[in-house]
Amino acid sequence: MSRLSRRDGTRLNQRVYTVPIESDTANDEEISYRALGLLVHMLNKPADWQMRSEQLSKGKKREGRDAVRKMLHELAAGGYYRLERRRFRDGKHAMGTALSFYAVEQWKKDYVTFGCELAIPVVEQEDGSFLVHYLDGSLGSDGFDHGRDESPADDEPAEPGDDEPEQPAPPADATAPRRKIPPAAKRAAAAKEPPAPSKDAAEPKKAAEEKQTAAAQKAAEKALLDADADEVAKWWWDDARKHLGTYVGKTNGFVAMRSQVKAALTAGYTKRQCADALRHAKKHLPSAQQWQTALGVVSGHVAPAQPHGRIAYSDSATWGTHGEDSESTPGTPPSTPTDDADDATFGVVERP
Repeated sequence: MSRLSRRDGTRLNQRVYTVPIESDTANDEEISYRALGLLVHMLNKPADWQMRSEQLSKGKKREGRDAVRKMLHELAAGGYYRLERRRFRDGKHAMGTALSFYAVEQWKKDYVTFGCELAIPVVEQEDGSFLVHYLDGSLGSDGFDHGRDESPADDEPAEPGDDEPEQPAPPADATAPRRKIPPAAKRAAAAKEPPAPSKDAAEPKKAAEEKQTAAAQKAAEKALLDADADEVAKWWWDDARKHLGTYVGKTNGFVAMRSQVKAALTAGYTKRQCADALRHAKKHLPSAQQWQTALGVVSGHVAPAQPHGRIAYSDSATWGTHGEDSESTPGTPPSTPTDDADDATFGVVERP
């Protein structure tokens, strides 16, 4: 059952003749007790209640916003929750919440497909339902049990009358109900099953699946890159506070510094090189020139500045060693200085 009292409200995916929390949900070992408690709390709220992490974190003995967001991601990965960027037929847009009383396999897949993001784009259809709008432009099921609110009065499936058209069987990829299906209903559904598609008809579907797989892989790489950038940025923000003092610059300093790190990682620099470059720059938020210079120094492309502008004399640098060129061999990693300011390490990267 899907009810939507307002465009940015909550759509509840609930089956009829069920208790508020199904047994499978209460015993789902894929989510923590904390996440299960948050799910029960959200399911108990009215449809027009604003389910934002800031709102969920308010109240006596509530968890902080970051903890709530972590639990929301846990519920999204488990198929119980997601945000929806809804596009309506009249061209208007709204952001809303989708909750399920049971784990929806399609929601789990969509969470991975869209790079473990909470927000999923959906498009309204003529009958008022929604379909997921994928990155390749295709549309797919939103995981709601459309048209399954009523069940037959008897054990046998209801037969269509003479004056009523026979309803087609639900699509094969729709989310199946959890209630037990009588054997007679299974036989009737099997009799109505359409023939298998031909090889020619399967080609477009295969191409769409390949595009979706490629999009999922790209989204996973983006998620990994974001995680690496977060790891470096959080480490440096804490390390800079200890060695340089509390940051008092513009309010989005951390975000700007994280963007610098992400750009460097995208360009091929390692997490360790980014960490060393931040230490070399000695700024909470280096300027663009300071950041590029620091990356050049730690990667061996730029000679470090010497005190008083003088460069110490070196026979090997001037004349070269016996049998070798004075310049370093291409591809040889630069030597790592051993006189670092301190012995602090970054993340799980070991010092050479």
